[in-house]
Amino acid sequence: MNSKRIRKSIIYFVGWLGLCACSLIVRLIPERFMYVFARRLAFLGYLLAAKQRKIALASLNLAFGRDKTPEEIKEIARECFVSMAKSGVELVFFMDKTEVVRKRFHIVGKENLESALAKGKGVILVSAHFGNFPLMLGRLSLEGYKTGGIMRPMKDRRTEKLFLKERARFGVKTIYSIPRRECVVATIRSLRDNELIFIPLDQNFGTAGVFVDFFGVKAATATGPVVLARRTQAEIVPCFVVRQKDDTHKIIIEPALKLEEGLDEEASILLSVQRITSVIESYIRKYPAEWGWIHRRWKSRPNLKEGGV
Repeated sequence: MNSKRIRKSIIYFVGWLGLCACSLIVRLIPERFMYVFARRLAFLGYLLAAKQRKIALASLNLAFGRDKTPEEIKEIARECFVSMAKSGVELVFFMDKTEVVRKRFHIVGKENLESALAKGKGVILVSAHFGNFPLMLGRLSLEGYKTGGIMRPMKDRRTEKLFLKERARFGVKTIYSIPRRECVVATIRSLRDNELIFIPLDQNFGTAGVFVDFFGVKAATATGPVVLARRTQAEIVPCFVVRQKDDTHKIIIEPALKLEEGLDEEASILLSVQRITSVIESYIRKYPAEWGWIHRRWKSRPNLKEGGV
């Protein structure tokens, strides 16, 4: 094992220990102190995670540099860390409290989901790493919907095992994005069983996807939801979860999106992916602190393997 692998193994192990320690603290403290603890974690994270802070500020400047002041951008970055910390603490605190999740996560637009499911072809929930999306899936599962999500496996197996267990506790099926063939087969099977499949479409997808406008800058984006919908006739339904001022949550289910038709396949897929991306952007513009700005969304550039933020 070379020095780079050893260093990564140590980092993953320390991260896992930190996660376990924070989980223990969260389980022991009273609920009224939960968000106080989350804000303390966010403060430390913003202070110590220099690389992630730098990426967040660079991403925010790219998206809002012409519209917001440097101080406004810094404030969004700080609140982004707070939002992530609150979501992490909630995941630990609420995972064995299903009735609390029912009360704190309210669903708006349920009729849109019912209408899409009535067609019997399954529903692709397109969204983003936005708000407390893991508990959003848990809440939909508690509502009686057969729910699954396509997830990238975490690099640390111990951490991945922990989150897999928590998702399973809520009845949320995990479909790993790799190997790709297995992912596609499992997803199509779920859609044919008229299930909900959550697919976040806000991550850099390298040169394998298509480049669409995201905050006025081309961003490499996966075509999976559109390709799957064309193949299975599943409905594409945008779905987001927004934190309220009292730390309850509103799950917003939009009407199903119509795929572009009357064009060649390549153009149709491109325009449909752009339509989904524009919906995601509209939510991020409205609730900027809810999105994970620490991801290098614009890393890949057209015709280049490297670059971006």
